[in-house]
Amino acid sequence: MRAALYARVSTEDRGQDPELQLVPMRELATARGWSVVEYVDHAPASDLRGRREWRCLLEDARRGRIEVVLVWKLDRFARSALDALQWLQQLDGAGVGLKILTQDIDTTSAPGRLVFTILAAVAEMERELIRERVRAGMARAKAQGKQLGRPRRMQPLNEHTMWPVVMAAVEAGLLNRAEAARKLRVRRATLDSALRAVRNGGASNPDPGEIGERG
Repeated sequence: MRAALYARVSTEDRGQDPELQLVPMRELATARGWSVVEYVDHAPASDLRGRREWRCLLEDARRGRIEVVLVWKLDRFARSALDALQWLQQLDGAGVGLKILTQDIDTTSAPGRLVFTILAAVAEMERELIRERVRAGMARAKAQGKQLGRPRRMQPLNEHTMWPVVMAAVEAGLLNRAEAARKLRVRRATLDSALRAVRNGGASNPDPGEIGERG
């Protein structure tokens, strides 16, 4: 039996190792005496252009170079029920079976085809529920006034309306630097940088990257 072992890790998920999928598949193939060819993609399931190895696998299946495709888990194979059934039809048309290792699905049998279709639909529903929860969480955070995304950059200190007063108070010894930073709502390092710039005869702007809202 000529088998294709397909593994996919998403570039969005750092630290993933395709060997975690390939090792158990190799063990099964060895136990059954299959000759194997491995195909590994580093791309999200939705990035069909980035899944070059998957396209190569489909082409090899069409040319009769493989007889069965072994995948570790359903979500490594397709992102939705529609995708799953589309790929299954292509493989079936080429006379190639599909086996999903961890879910014990084998499309060369009628029961395996039925279970595969049901699981593909369930996986798609779960993915949509996750999206809905994320959207609801973001809407709740926005309603509570929480900032989403990267923190906004503050204006340079020399444009802050309180900067001349606070700077003069620090120089006169009426405010210490920690108190001054709190009044301006900047980091202590940002204030120190601005004061050094003034004393050196330069602009009172902090160094790039130091500006940010206090948490």
